[in-house]
Amino acid sequence: MYNFDEIIDRRKSDCLKYGVLQERWHRTDLLPLWVADMDFRTPDFILNDLRSRLSHEILGYTASHPQWRQSIVNWLKQQHNYAVSANEITFIPGIVRGIAFAIQAFTQIDDKVMMLTPVYHPFFLVTGNNKRTVVRHALVLGDDNRYHIDFDQFEKDIKDVKILILSNPHNPGGRVWTHDELARIAHICKLNGTIVLSDEIHADLTFAPHRHLPFATVSDEARDISITFGSPSKAFNCPGIVTSYSIIHNASLRSEFNDYLAASELDEGNMFAQLATISAYSHGTQWLDEVKHYIADNISFVADYLDSNIPQIKPMIPEASYLVYLNCRALALSHEQLLDLFIDKAHLALDDGRKFGPEGTGFMRLNVATPRAILQQALDQLKKAIENL
Repeated sequence: MYNFDEIIDRRKSDCLKYGVLQERWHRTDLLPLWVADMDFRTPDFILNDLRSRLSHEILGYTASHPQWRQSIVNWLKQQHNYAVSANEITFIPGIVRGIAFAIQAFTQIDDKVMMLTPVYHPFFLVTGNNKRTVVRHALVLGDDNRYHIDFDQFEKDIKDVKILILSNPHNPGGRVWTHDELARIAHICKLNGTIVLSDEIHADLTFAPHRHLPFATVSDEARDISITFGSPSKAFNCPGIVTSYSIIHNASLRSEFNDYLAASELDEGNMFAQLATISAYSHGTQWLDEVKHYIADNISFVADYLDSNIPQIKPMIPEASYLVYLNCRALALSHEQLLDLFIDKAHLALDDGRKFGPEGTGFMRLNVATPRAILQQALDQLKKAIENL
């Protein structure tokens, strides 16, 4: 049994969540629950395997680890019934970087790249910074406080779009897209000549009874037009290692992408990235089950607390991930007033919903991958701040 109630002081570890408080929020007295990593100890089997390698006192050039690809093959088959061949896998130094590489490889300046908004904001950044045109398809917020795809509008928005960046599962809404939704996306994109980049970094954090469906598995069309990006970093709390991979089944697409990567040696892994992946995917089943159970209980804790104490805030209950999107619109505050409430009155650092697109106005994103006592403190601070409005 792992102890996820342990509170670990991260402030002297150069971690992002504390290190940029002054820069981003202009104060340091905030309880940060924003950036998408966990406050739980990185699993012991990963740390032990890294320590074991460090016992050899030469950190020289290394070849690709022979077990690296096979560990990914085994994990995807075991966890998601996703059959992948080793030769279809390529190392990527981070998923956002991989998306940027694909944008560079398959599009030209001013070409259109689409995403379903609100969505993980680096999708906008890497598209715009590479001088491509951002196209936003606005998801529909239903009466169920969930996001849905308006496929009639989707077909209009996808016209002339070269690449669709898909968050699968969805961040920040926590949706696990259904087979029918993914297959319909694939069919429309296939007809339109659009490549789909499926970011599946939250896949292993899907909660029963929901089941993650790798985009490439839903149809032959999806398999033919997609690049899947995966990583153990979210599920096993090792994002500082920067270890990711791409999977491409279409041989022509794979050859073009891999040639682009190889030309600048962007596909060269490093020993710690590969070791962390092998360790996570070889020994991580029990840890993952336990951490998902704890996170699910934290999500229920937040939902129950808000329902009893702050009913104006409606959480989107994530079907995957430890990120809870908070619908704060019933507070009837302007977005600037909402930020003042969370930052200057409740002394909390959460992700501003507008970061994910204009559809995020009135929302805040809360990371619940933290000891429950920290969540209790955060919610108590928020409750007091609202009572004092």
